Amino acid sequence: MTVSPAMQRYAAEIYRLQQDNDQVSLSLLSSHVESSAQAISTMVKRLGKHGYLKHEPYRGVRLTPEGEKIAMPSLRRHRLTEVFLVKVMGYDWASAHELSDVFERGINDELEDRVFDLAGKPTRCPHGEPIPSKEGVMPVVIDKPLVEVPSESDCVVSRVRTHDSDKLRYIAELGLVPGTPFHLFSCAPFQGPLRLQMKPHDHIIGYELSQSIWVEVKKVGEGNKLPPLNTPVNRSK
Repeated sequence: MTVSPAMQRYAAEIYRLQQDNDQVSLSLLSSHVESSAQAISTMVKRLGKHGYLKHEPYRGVRLTPEGEKIAMPSLRRHRLTEVFLVKVMGYDWASAHELSDVFERGINDELEDRVFDLAGKPTRCPHGEPIPSKEGVMPVVIDKPLVEVPSESDCVVSRVRTHDSDKLRYIAELGLVPGTPFHLFSCAPFQGPLRLQMKPHDHIIGYELSQSIWVEVKKVGEGNKLPPLNTPVNRSK
């Protein structure tokens, strides 16, 4: 069967949500795609009918391997346009996700290739999320939430996993964008604040904020694995 753009977008949103949820509830999905409960139910039945997801009543949905495959084109296009909006058009990374939701729908394969070239052939979006290849292969990223890292660890910011614009702007002000190295000096117990040693200034951040920051932990003598990724422009349009 022909997979419609709408099916791809729904699959892509479920893919994003299931990275942090064992099952994606229909109410959670509805809040992210901004559709009615009836529209969500119809699309879930359609995707399930063709074997793209499994739905457990009262729990939620999860994509099958085939469902993940149809999610890749939309994920690629979305993340590519985020890079284009930030690097080429000068938008703030805090607004890139929402703008990309609209922008990507007007892009065909030819324009996608052009966006890819103009954006510098990126492998990650401005927030550090990997960009699937044109063949639909999602790169493997080995990282973990900062809150799971022991004190006295050398880290590199890998991803910033939030779409909250206020959080993103504050994280950018701190300089904690993907590719940035720092030393986790300490983490207070009982979900207390974390102290980060950085250049030129150290920072103390709260536990809630640190949950959105995912890092690669460096081994002794190892340089930064990640190059600076699409440093956000602190300017909104």
